[in-house]
Amino acid sequence: MSLPVDYAERVYAGWLGKCIGVRFGAPLENWTYEEIRDNLGALTGYVFEDQGKIFKPDDDTSVPLILLDALAERGDIEDAKPADFGEALLNAVGCEHGSFWWGGYGVSTEHTAYLNLLNGIAAPRSGSIAQNGRALAEQIGGQIFSDVWGLLLPNDPRAAADLSERASSVSHDGAGLHGARFIAAAVSAAFSERDPRRLIEIALEQVPSGSDYDRVMRAMIAFHAAHPEDWHEAFAHLKVHFGYQHYAGMVPIIPNAGVVGLGLLYGEGDFSRALQIANMAGWDTDCNVGNVGAIMGVAVGLDGIEARWREPMNDLLIAASVIGTRSLLTLPQCADRLIRLGQRMSGAKIDPPAPRRHFTYPGSTGGFQAWGDKGRPIHLLQTQVNGTPVLRTAIRKLNKKGEIRIFTRTSYRPRELSSNYYGAAFTPLLYPGQTIHARVQAPADAPATLRAALYVYDENHRDSHQATGEALTPGVWHDLLYTLPPMTDALLSQVGVVLRNTGELWETGAFHLAHLDWDGPAQFTSAFAFAAPETGAISEWTYWRGFWRMEEGAYHGSGPLENESYTGDIGWTDYRYEADITPLLGDHHLILARVQGAMRSYAFGLSPDNSVTLYRKARDYQPVASAAFPWRLGERFRLTLTVQGNRLMASVEGGGEQRRMAWQDDQASYRNGQIGLACWHGSHMACHSIACHSIEG
Repeated sequence: MSLPVDYAERVYAGWLGKCIGVRFGAPLENWTYEEIRDNLGALTGYVFEDQGKIFKPDDDTSVPLILLDALAERGDIEDAKPADFGEALLNAVGCEHGSFWWGGYGVSTEHTAYLNLLNGIAAPRSGSIAQNGRALAEQIGGQIFSDVWGLLLPNDPRAAADLSERASSVSHDGAGLHGARFIAAAVSAAFSERDPRRLIEIALEQVPSGSDYDRVMRAMIAFHAAHPEDWHEAFAHLKVHFGYQHYAGMVPIIPNAGVVGLGLLYGEGDFSRALQIANMAGWDTDCNVGNVGAIMGVAVGLDGIEARWREPMNDLLIAASVIGTRSLLTLPQCADRLIRLGQRMSGAKIDPPAPRRHFTYPGSTGGFQAWGDKGRPIHLLQTQVNGTPVLRTAIRKLNKKGEIRIFTRTSYRPRELSSNYYGAAFTPLLYPGQTIHARVQAPADAPATLRAALYVYDENHRDSHQATGEALTPGVWHDLLYTLPPMTDALLSQVGVVLRNTGELWETGAFHLAHLDWDGPAQFTSAFAFAAPETGAISEWTYWRGFWRMEEGAYHGSGPLENESYTGDIGWTDYRYEADITPLLGDHHLILARVQGAMRSYAFGLSPDNSVTLYRKARDYQPVASAAFPWRLGERFRLTLTVQGNRLMASVEGGGEQRRMAWQDDQASYRNGQIGLACWHGSHMACHSIACHSIEG
């Protein structure tokens, strides 16, 4: 399969359209057509925007990104089985919290499927009618997570539908799978077909003829053909013949599928109009408008999406996962990931990994902001400079000794979100010890008195750290580099470039940023001096399961089962991690390294019968090495775990004793991951401090 020449841009447009639709529809979720009509009238743009707040996480965007892990982690992605998607869900979702709606077993489709998976009922049985009954299996979730499969498989509706069915069978069956097939096929077809009716007809080829899903879509096609002038009449027809009164469950798929069809048909190929109609129809608005946005985004491309939809988003996406660095994303990052998977599936040459922040996609801003002191940034705009995509900061009056900061956020606090009922928790994207890279330029007509430097902002200490300023030669590209020093209890929440003027007033001009990235090992210590309760754990940490909280200056964890909490970046590779802990109750008190989610990690710590044990977790923990070590409750111990390549070196000190052990993972070893803490089976532990070092450090 060959990819379209504009594949990358259309993928970005499709994912952008999805996110626009979700944001547009979310404030009206579960409103009826009548409530919207009577209270708001015609909808033309975003409603109920929270001034100064960041748009919340939503399951419509979080869950598809989680399911993609099933493909990213396989060598042969065409052979991904339903069970692989089930494992991806278990790995990235908290135990009965975050990511989607936890309405109860037998009430929420995803909650039910999750507990089935966790307790050994594998996909596709986990989501089947045979296991859960028809009403639960035929809720809307089957289609709302399925746009991404069409983005991976352009112009191949059948392959997209087949892949979507495998993924959605984790939690859905029957009409739920028909919806999954339809949405994936429609997105796939939209790479070469713009006519809404044809898109629907092509997608229906992947749905059983005569099924409820087929009937509702064909009813919308027929009504539109007879009454093309008034979508309100079409909705009235839909409500009478396919409304909620005909179906069981909280959010049945068939009525909402009808809204998707209605929005596409009466939108008549116009992105904005299609989204507006789908939203004004009510019911599950974020889901329906998100699906319409994905299909239309691919069909019309970036040129067909008005700037007024894009500007408030600023390319930012908040998601929800136990992997905290995947809770703060940009739309270009998501598109990059989808494109590389699509290239891999098609057999095309795979693009090299892009910098974390780049401006390749027309109109993309990468979540950047600008702020000035004795200088005024007036506009951020993606453009090209001699063929190089850049973010241009337009400047008005940069005074002598004035500065402008162009930055992106590397961490948020839940209180900054418009709401957080999907449970976003953040671990910072950037840490002390890492090295930042950026490419910048002052245009040829800029004064020769400008200097630029990379900087970070430490939110905990309310302080900035920056590199030595570099004089900018107008019209010349400069590569900036800054290795951050080790720090204690720092929370780096901003990274960017500070531009200063050492000469006279600069009236008007611009500054260009081509890309920004960071890499290298983290080097920091934390004694939890600024820790605050957040999303079931504490600031800068996420959790899978258990009761995690601050008590008397230490981070405590306890619970009846396997309890885990994480921090750091999943991309970290080789490092030395240590923690000072006190076991307070029970027999298992551990630290975690190379955490790739709730199902995969290494662990080391105090274990029963006066021992220390090293474990490998592949869903379940398996001991791989153990040694005698006398330990007692209430005493303080330092646990250290060093990971380098496929080798693990562990040590424990305390109570006047010391032990070391080493082990080599000759299986498919985990080569990257976060750090964390764990206690099991009724244990209670306190962690007083942690530290992370480079292997050489």
